[in-house]
Amino acid sequence: MNMGDILDQWDDLKKKEKAAAREKAKAPQVSHKKANAGEPVKKSAAPSKNPAVNPMEVWLRKYGTIDKDKIAEEHQERTKQQDREYVLNLRPEAYLDLHGLHQDEARMRLDSFITDCKKRGLRKVQIIHGKGIHTQGTDPVLGELVRRFIESDPRCGTSGHPKNKADGGTGATWIILK
Repeated sequence: MNMGDILDQWDDLKKKEKAAAREKAKAPQVSHKKANAGEPVKKSAAPSKNPAVNPMEVWLRKYGTIDKDKIAEEHQERTKQQDREYVLNLRPEAYLDLHGLHQDEARMRLDSFITDCKKRGLRKVQIIHGKGIHTQGTDPVLGELVRRFIESDPRCGTSGHPKNKADGGTGATWIILK
């Protein structure tokens, strides 16, 4: 039985109810109850072949309902969270060391490095810029340059510093490419 058959049965049932209501309105009101008759015996709640049972209700009881959109959204969200966690915990797939470069050179190398990584389909890269402990008289510039580059370049997504000092600590920055 498909949904079309159920809807056809529903329409037929409604037509019969309307016709019965019209006939009842035309007929004179006569009580067919016997005097001192007890309460009528109640019928069981189980669905039967009785035309008064809503076929749509029977179908829903038998097959139930499933919200496929909600299930798909939950699956997509779980996959997205797992994928994000996977990428965050992934080791960088490529490294770029900017030690000893001037700002202009570092910016050009950084741009060409990101372009190359995107072409190769890499997801996570690491830039080693140092902490600036050998710079005298000024603040470290390469770390700030890398931060500004990440913020302005649409190819760069989430970024951060490695947790281990052995991986670079605050002297390195990892980037997840979009």
